[in-house]
Amino acid sequence: MRRLLPVTDTTPGASGARGGSGPASAAVDREWTFDELAAAYAYPEPEGGEPRPWLRANMVSTLDGAAQHEGQTKPISSAADMRIFGMLRALADVVVVGAETVRQEGYRPARAVAEAAALREAAGQGPAPAIAVVSAGLELDFSLPLFTSPLVPTLLLTGAAADPGRVAEAERAGVRVVVAGDGMGVDPVRVVRALAERGLTRLLTEGGPRLLGQFVAGGVLDELCLTVAPVVVAGGAQRIAGGPGVTVPERFRPASVLEEEGFLFTRYRRG
Repeated sequence: MRRLLPVTDTTPGASGARGGSGPASAAVDREWTFDELAAAYAYPEPEGGEPRPWLRANMVSTLDGAAQHEGQTKPISSAADMRIFGMLRALADVVVVGAETVRQEGYRPARAVAEAAALREAAGQGPAPAIAVVSAGLELDFSLPLFTSPLVPTLLLTGAAADPGRVAEAERAGVRVVVAGDGMGVDPVRVVRALAERGLTRLLTEGGPRLLGQFVAGGVLDELCLTVAPVVVAGGAQRIAGGPGVTVPERFRPASVLEEEGFLFTRYRRG
């Protein structure tokens, strides 16, 4: 892996600053350590007082804009993409995901990563991030390990009008139900606020496209980590974000770009 942006000194032995840029010698094409990746993707440090929530999205797209191939992201991913996927989870307090993605991708509980243990302990985090599932209809199988045997209790974000029977079934399975909307669905601003009120301020969403579209439309997305896969698939696959568009396009600024085997690992922050 090598860093394309930001451009820094590549002199052998040069030491780089931490806190979001990674090692200065990272432009050299070599395998990065977990700690180097974690430094490159570090969440912003709080600027006095209590940390504010920071919502980061991690998505993958083909060159022609497809977020999936035959309903899944695995065919357009890579080993390096999965390393970054795991590292981003290891940095997060909570992973926010839509119910359809849970069903399609066969989501399981987040696991503890040995390489991240010291980092998480220093940040005051538990052994693994919680998974927070966003669902209006609650059409989920609550007997799955994601709900019955997670390392950290799974959260279920839904609306106040959700089916009480399904809510009760989720709670019997050990799921913590959080109301984040007045109707059937959730409000993106209330999702972020509800998680922050539980001390979960380092937020990571892995989609799917409909949920990411809600966060974009709600104006709560702070950062997008987008893997650009060097493949084209054509067809009618979804984009990384769906749903209603925004009235005025919101500008994001590039924070970093890494490359490995033709895959680009980009990071944009709201600017």
